[in-house]
Amino acid sequence: MIPAAVSSRYWPYATRPIARTTPVAVAALVFVAILIGWLQSDEEYVVPENGLGYWLGIAGSVAMLALLTYSYRKRNKSKRVIGSVPTWFRIHMFLGVFGPVLIMFHSNFRLGALNSNVALFAMLMVATSGVIGRYIYGKIHMGLYGRKAEAQEILVDIESLRREFGQKTHIADPIFDELDAFGRQIIERPTSNAIESLWFGGVQVVRARFLHARLRDQMRRLVENEGRTQGWSWWQRRRRFSELDEVVTIYFNALLKAAELRFYERLFNLWHLLHLPLFFLMVMAALVHVWAAHRY
Repeated sequence: MIPAAVSSRYWPYATRPIARTTPVAVAALVFVAILIGWLQSDEEYVVPENGLGYWLGIAGSVAMLALLTYSYRKRNKSKRVIGSVPTWFRIHMFLGVFGPVLIMFHSNFRLGALNSNVALFAMLMVATSGVIGRYIYGKIHMGLYGRKAEAQEILVDIESLRREFGQKTHIADPIFDELDAFGRQIIERPTSNAIESLWFGGVQVVRARFLHARLRDQMRRLVENEGRTQGWSWWQRRRRFSELDEVVTIYFNALLKAAELRFYERLFNLWHLLHLPLFFLMVMAALVHVWAAHRY
């Protein structure tokens, strides 16, 4: 949780437990549902040709086609359209998970005719591509559902954070000096291509973790010294350290986001070139499958 000393302006850079646990919880629920369905597949409670299995296929197909509504909303800025772009992105992600699960249950976790297999594997490729795209999207936006990040804006936030917090304490000045030096190294260094950007970014993430661990020890000593001078209790020292540690973590996250932004923007463009053809391949394969299923 961000301490009261830090403005809500810096929330996009904060590390919040719910942001880490929600995707894991959703993935676990999906995995359990698929596992249960797969273990029960031999009982043939669901068959693709009729009954519940047939309607699961219809529902899954509609969910996958409905993914296009997000693209439409993103390009249509009219206020007459219901829902914001972030809201439609949430719906898009839900449908991207919900649709494939329904199709898996529709198929009863078995392969079938050639046309159905092509449609199934095309859908799985689109779903996998969507998970990758969700990760990249989060790297180039201010929060998962926020606006697109800009490197210069992030640097302004970093400088503002230091001024805002520096007015409240000066013991962190040596910490911020090291962070500034680290930031200049990773932001000002040019990279010529995506591979170099990826390698450099990975190295800096490792460096950042070691530097953060060392600065945490340094902060703990600084807070202990200040606490003894001011006559603070153990609880006051702990709260002071937690506040300072959260600010430094935000500072780290903002620096790394600014440094990796160009690479992920390039990667996101390449991902789009792959994802859209896969999606339309899936749609065509699904249409052929539906036609063949009703024709024969």
